Amino acid sequence: MNPQAWWGVALSMLMLGTAPASPDGGAEPPSAMERYTLVILKRPVNGGAKVADPEALQRQHLAHLQAMARAGKLVVAGPFDDQPDPRMRGMCLYRAPLEEARRLAEDDPAVKAGRLEVEVLSWWVEKGALTFPVAEATARPKK
Repeated sequence: MNPQAWWGVALSMLMLGTAPASPDGGAEPPSAMERYTLVILKRPVNGGAKVADPEALQRQHLAHLQAMARAGKLVVAGPFDDQPDPRMRGMCLYRAPLEEARRLAEDDPAVKAGRLEVEVLSWWVEKGALTFPVAEATARPKK
């Protein structure tokens, strides 16, 4: 992510405010905000495990993300381009509680193979500020 884009995101987050902390260190949901779970995909410090067929692993990784989108858990995902840390490979935004999103992200074949690791954060956004028409169209209707 280039510095201008990074500062734009940071300033937007500041303008929206932050969630008050609860006594246990977690965040209580403000009534005008909704929580998403942000997963940063990173290469491990050691460069990650070597795999026999990286193209096949990438196909499995993408299939996993598509399955999460169809299940209505993943709203958007994509790789990073310009960023200060080349270990940062991409991000996923889940509409799921933090621990569930962590479990789903850790089920990614690229994570299981040791090619990627996850960093998981809660992200508060003003209700209605974000829309994901592709995610809404992709997710299977709930029965």
